[in-house]
Amino acid sequence: MWPFNTPSWEQTVQEKQQTRKRWLDDAVHTKAAHSPYLKATASEIVQRIASREWTASEVLEAYIAQAARAHAVTNCLTEGVFLDEARGEAQKLDMHFQTTGELKGPLHGVPISFKDLFHVAGYDTTMGHTMFAGQPAESDAEVVRLVREAGGIPFVKTNLSQTLMFFECVNPMWGRTTNPYSDAHTSGGSTGGEAALLAMDGSALGWGNDVGGSMRIPTSYCGVYSLKPAHGRISSGGMRDAIPGFEAITTVTGPMARSVEDLELAFRVVAGKARDDSTTAPVPFRKVVLPEKLTFGYYSSDNYVRSSPVCQRAVLETVAALRRAGHDCVELPFPLETDRAMQRFLGLISSDGNKTLLKPIGKDPVQYELSTVDMGPKLWGWARFLLSWIIEHVAGDPFLADVLRLSKKKSVAEFYSRTAEVREFSRQMNRQLWGDGRFDAIIAPVQAIPALPHQAVARVATICGSTIIYNILDNPVGVIPVTRVDPEKDEVTPEWYEEKQRGVNSSPLLHALLYKGENSVYNAKRMAGLPVGIQIAGRKWEEEKVLAIMKVVDSTLGRRSFGPGNWETWQAN
Repeated sequence: MWPFNTPSWEQTVQEKQQTRKRWLDDAVHTKAAHSPYLKATASEIVQRIASREWTASEVLEAYIAQAARAHAVTNCLTEGVFLDEARGEAQKLDMHFQTTGELKGPLHGVPISFKDLFHVAGYDTTMGHTMFAGQPAESDAEVVRLVREAGGIPFVKTNLSQTLMFFECVNPMWGRTTNPYSDAHTSGGSTGGEAALLAMDGSALGWGNDVGGSMRIPTSYCGVYSLKPAHGRISSGGMRDAIPGFEAITTVTGPMARSVEDLELAFRVVAGKARDDSTTAPVPFRKVVLPEKLTFGYYSSDNYVRSSPVCQRAVLETVAALRRAGHDCVELPFPLETDRAMQRFLGLISSDGNKTLLKPIGKDPVQYELSTVDMGPKLWGWARFLLSWIIEHVAGDPFLADVLRLSKKKSVAEFYSRTAEVREFSRQMNRQLWGDGRFDAIIAPVQAIPALPHQAVARVATICGSTIIYNILDNPVGVIPVTRVDPEKDEVTPEWYEEKQRGVNSSPLLHALLYKGENSVYNAKRMAGLPVGIQIAGRKWEEEKVLAIMKVVDSTLGRRSFGPGNWETWQAN
């Protein structure tokens, strides 16, 4: 095509959104008595189909209708162009079961959604970039293939953040995804579309990826469940990557769901399996028997910025419930050094001056939310020196100053050196956490605050160290929802703001942005009702144990307003 015939980014966006609109118009007209189907977990759907109470086609139509509704509320979908194919697959599954009396596999008839970076044969994988429009994938990603083989039905793709490197969910092609519980707040990122869809029962099971909190942050923001495995347990083959070739810190693929049982079901299907991915360890799902009494380490604030009252409460209420059930919970006797982890992560990610990261943006506008990530490498050396000096010596924040110093283009030698530093940090920190075998798992906040107001990430992007630490350590981490923001319990009082805690409030500028004044990011009244989760971290290669412990914690916490069907209940109240 001649250059002057190349569509503008606006034309490409209009065409892609029209495709999505046609799908939604079709889905809106879908009629289904959907409530029983939407209130069932993925595991229960398979059981009901096996008992001949439901069919795969009936279940799919219910989720198609609900996905359209979820999109109308949150703008969570990208290309839902699999409808005809999904319906055809459901009909084949029904015919197979009717003829043989056997399920195709453990996901038989489960409607499944994917973050829009998984290749699905015959369809675009745009990641929100117009540059990737009109390039249908030749084959399925490994996880998509394994899901199909297990009887699952891929039917929609979900929205993400531009470049995947900030925890808001917005890009110029597909727009902004909002939180199902507040349209003034984000669903999180980069896997925000997936979390929003699951929270509204628009999918029975979902898939995303995580390099710095991309699954865990939206999981907590939207009140669902997720598992971030260690690198090597689940294949990432056949997916677009935000920074192709960057392996200093590895991106991992993981399931997102509305129950722990569904996370385990999804993990069983894919663990250790890959056809074209030599980086996946051939280690299948392993049965775990937990001791009757577990020992947990915990902390309610990391070593970078103090957690908000509600995020501290989520951890402490979990600890109290576990103690009542007879388990040991020990506050970590040492700081986790989240500040160092976050600084090293941002320093490595920016090593080529963000050239590879920003390349797919091409002619598209750059999102404002990306400005913090984009700013550091663009500064002239003298400007970086001056600004970091002011931040450290005038504003009194050496931690943010170090972030700015490290966020620059680096020579190959410096990149090697920084990578070696991160590897050594990971070795030392893992030895400190797990070396004596004392803890079965660590309970921690997902982030310092609940779901951010839209665009606030541009001001407080560096609070993601609380999730980044476990990417650098390469520990498996589960997230479960615990509570919701209570405007009275979780208010920031002057006494709370001024109180000092050991090893926290290390970044005074971030602390002020989050909590000080009428325009602070954290506001319990405006955030009322937003979900808050916790992280449950385990040793590398112990995903099965983390899942088993998640079941214990989830059960110990008791009935809460999360899981299939609970968005409708919350709306009614």
